[in-house]
Amino acid sequence: MAVFNHPEFDNHEQVVFCSDKETGLKAIIAIHSTKLGPSVGGCRMWDYVADEDALVDVLRLSRGMTYKNAMAGLPIGGGKSVIIGNAKTIKSEALFRKFGQYVHSLSGRYISAEDVNITTADISIVHKETPYVAGLEGKSGNPGPFTALGTYQGLKAAALHKFGSASLQGLTVAVQGLGSVGFYLCEYLHKEGAKLIVTDINPDAISRAVAQFDATAVGLDEIYSQQCDIYAPCALGATINDHSIEQFKCKIIAGCANNQLKETRHGEVLRQKGILYAPDYVINAGGIINVYSEMSPQGYDEAWSTSKVMDIYSTLLNIFQRADAEQQPTNAVADLMAQEIIARGKK
Repeated sequence: MAVFNHPEFDNHEQVVFCSDKETGLKAIIAIHSTKLGPSVGGCRMWDYVADEDALVDVLRLSRGMTYKNAMAGLPIGGGKSVIIGNAKTIKSEALFRKFGQYVHSLSGRYISAEDVNITTADISIVHKETPYVAGLEGKSGNPGPFTALGTYQGLKAAALHKFGSASLQGLTVAVQGLGSVGFYLCEYLHKEGAKLIVTDINPDAISRAVAQFDATAVGLDEIYSQQCDIYAPCALGATINDHSIEQFKCKIIAGCANNQLKETRHGEVLRQKGILYAPDYVINAGGIINVYSEMSPQGYDEAWSTSKVMDIYSTLLNIFQRADAEQQPTNAVADLMAQEIIARGKK
């Protein structure tokens, strides 16, 4: 499995492959950049079809964390980790403690937190082996509500730029993924009066959304072709691709999933089609903002986190305006802005 010449390798500072036969641990930790500070990013557990898929995921996610943290104005770099396996069958205290030992061996260059299929309880076990974790209960806790708040603000910014009003009342939003963040987002949208179309791999989550939000449920593959104002990808990445783009009838794509574009070029394809795209690592930064508050010198401050998350609204407006002025896709503009921040920080 190639690393240095891998198409997703972006001069990552360090990639660590972790294996332990006794616990069944198979994990990859990727440190993309520590130029602004220690690399921070969650740990994801997923039953990848192949090890190559795990490597692609961790390389892309860690790079995204570098840019996410920079655009959020946080003095931290970007990293990420993935544990390979089925979260329903392989979780154990021994596995998480062994993972914690690997994290600790990096001496603070990487600080882990929860992500897909990882809970605050899991991170608490990792914490038994290392202080280099964040998102602990009793401190910042579950980042999901803050990610949802930032995403909600991002939808409003996109609506203002595209439609001339930040109000989402009466707009139709197609939400793909009803996990903790996606469901919180639906609560915000329903409260404001948006009409919801939803899908998820979990039938129970769909039933809850239909009952609580009067949502319309559609099949997993039907979500892309819905007649809607906004498509909100809130599941896994790469749902914006050649196949889905042909089906989109929306005017805005804004959601909390990571790595939404299958390829960078798809940002330009969306621009050509007149679809406004909210760069994923900007709109979904609420969680890491809240996690950073726990790490900050002043200690965790929920009011500070909330205020900082609200800034995602103005950050996205700046990206949209610059993209229009330069006739560039929003993802390219966001990348450039993040690179400028990192370059200034390095100096």
